Amino acid sequence: MDLALKDKVVWITGASGGIGRALAQVFAAEGAQLALHGHGGFDALGVWVHEQPWGARALLVRADVRSADELSRCADEIRARYGRIDVCCANAGKWPSEPRDLHELTPERLQDTLQVNLLGALFTARAFLSALAATGPRADGHGAALIFTGSTAGRFGERGHVDYAVAKAALRGAVKTLKNEIVRLDPYGRVNAVEPGWTVTHMARPALAQPGTLERVVRTMALRQLARAEDVARTVAWLASPSAAAHVSGESVSVAGGMEGRLLWNADEVDRAAVLARLQRPD
Repeated sequence: MDLALKDKVVWITGASGGIGRALAQVFAAEGAQLALHGHGGFDALGVWVHEQPWGARALLVRADVRSADELSRCADEIRARYGRIDVCCANAGKWPSEPRDLHELTPERLQDTLQVNLLGALFTARAFLSALAATGPRADGHGAALIFTGSTAGRFGERGHVDYAVAKAALRGAVKTLKNEIVRLDPYGRVNAVEPGWTVTHMARPALAQPGTLERVVRTMALRQLARAEDVARTVAWLASPSAAAHVSGESVSVAGGMEGRLLWNADEVDRAAVLARLQRPD
């Protein structure tokens, strides 16, 4: 299936992370023009991009997503290079690994998590929509697309991580609102979110390495498997497609193996070896 993403300009924030790099690979394979954002991992991102066969056609932009001004500057840099921005993947985020109940949570951590995961996503969306307002819609009717990276934590909650869960839950409200705003700028523009569950990335690996964690988390999933970053990235590419998902807007799509907020399997029904084998499976 042709996703009609060839030569589309795609801005990916948090491109230095596991899902971000998978997004870059998937959109590059579709022939998109890439604008890859990083902050703390910006230098490592540059090294990685340089090693990719498509690296020469990617623009690297650096910003702290907590700063609306810095993200606006990024959008200006992208427009200066490519003329417009067609797709924005508001993917940058952080998951504080140390569990803390709300009464134990410092105000500093609470504020920082909300600033990165919620305000950072909204500031990114603001910069993208401002760019769309300046350039107008594409003449070919291929609508602009904004896709947030949410989380199943925003759907089911996550004990010890209320800061993260609240930030991701709020993105659902953003999707439902912005789908009605983007069409004022582009009649075919769409806004959606992807909500990954447990996904094997460098951010999640330390938690998944804890004894019993893998078996515990897959007991809430019908498929009894963890996601790979590529699973999430391919869903985002589909949502971004002006052909395959042209009539999909205002949706939050879970990529979590059929996760529910309850146990679906007994402990002895989880095959750890099978879970790990899938993660090594070639595409």
